[in-house]
Amino acid sequence: MKNIVIIGAGIVGASTAYELAKRGWNVTIIDREDKGRATDAAAGIICPWLSQRRNKAWYAMVKGGAKHYPELVNELEALGIDDIGYQNVGTLCLHEDMDKLEKMAERAQKRKEDAPEIGDIHIFSPMEVKKRFPIVKETYGAVFVSGGARVDGRKMREALMNAAKKHGAIVLSGDAKLKLGLKGTWEVILGDTVLESEDVMVAAGAWASQITNQIGVKLAISPQKAQIVHSNLEGEDTSMWPVVMPPGNQYMVTFGPNRIVTGATHEDEKGFDNRPTLGALEEITSKALAVAPGLQEATYVETRVGFRPVAPNFLPIIGELPGKKGIHLINGLGASGLTSGPFLGAEMAKALSNEKTELDWDLYKIENALIE
Repeated sequence: MKNIVIIGAGIVGASTAYELAKRGWNVTIIDREDKGRATDAAAGIICPWLSQRRNKAWYAMVKGGAKHYPELVNELEALGIDDIGYQNVGTLCLHEDMDKLEKMAERAQKRKEDAPEIGDIHIFSPMEVKKRFPIVKETYGAVFVSGGARVDGRKMREALMNAAKKHGAIVLSGDAKLKLGLKGTWEVILGDTVLESEDVMVAAGAWASQITNQIGVKLAISPQKAQIVHSNLEGEDTSMWPVVMPPGNQYMVTFGPNRIVTGATHEDEKGFDNRPTLGALEEITSKALAVAPGLQEATYVETRVGFRPVAPNFLPIIGELPGKKGIHLINGLGASGLTSGPFLGAEMAKALSNEKTELDWDLYKIENALIE
């Protein structure tokens, strides 16, 4: 039976732990529970098909992520895990320009050819949009995609961790240190405990460089600060409202019974400053109110702060560290972490178990993020 130690229990680490544990691996996963973990802050939008981003490697990853979720959810429910945080509610992609909506729908129809999970595609009038998301401005039409979904990052991570434990994974808390042992295997040191393993996965997100530095590898992974605003809309049942994607990089995601999540900022060069700021609150709420004036009556609850791990060219890195046999990485997912994380964890488990993967890993070379 093979052994692995996974450092980091965000969405990537948790999904890899689950996928390997269900394959019979001895899995130990360690997390130091840093404030600002991206998974804890995030509200995921599973709707990659309408993006205008042209990078094929990125699209293959997020398309695979969207396809993977329904199968994963079924597996977790079969294990008796009910509070998963995933719900297929559809997505409204808003615009006031009908020509742009038609082009968006055409793009979606074309992508449906090799992504049938996109579901039904419709162009909705402003009246039809307001029926499904009553607080939105009356001038917005939308392309509606029935396959769109939302994910509560905290609940999905917890579901994956519980599933991994059901398959025998061991979960430890603390600050793990990594070194090469005298026997040629890797040693993960946690206080007075030393775990030896031929395979170690560094899934520490924006903090990954702090781990790889210990074995002489510098990574060009930087934290991108994201702030996300939560509010309650009293008197409304928002539990099944669709995800809303206005023009630009903002979004609105709802959860029951009356929670509305709006975000998010993309703040570079802030380091690990985890303070919620008034500037971010103003930026997020002003943009949200311009799209959904009905939010005026919402009750402010909190601002969550997370740090997205960003790699050069905003493209993830996946694989084994060059020159460090047995050290494996998935990193740099940026704002796509909840969409692609579980799928990439499954891909890593397949690779480590000598199974065929769906992605071409040469498109996500770790060398792209190495600092000489």
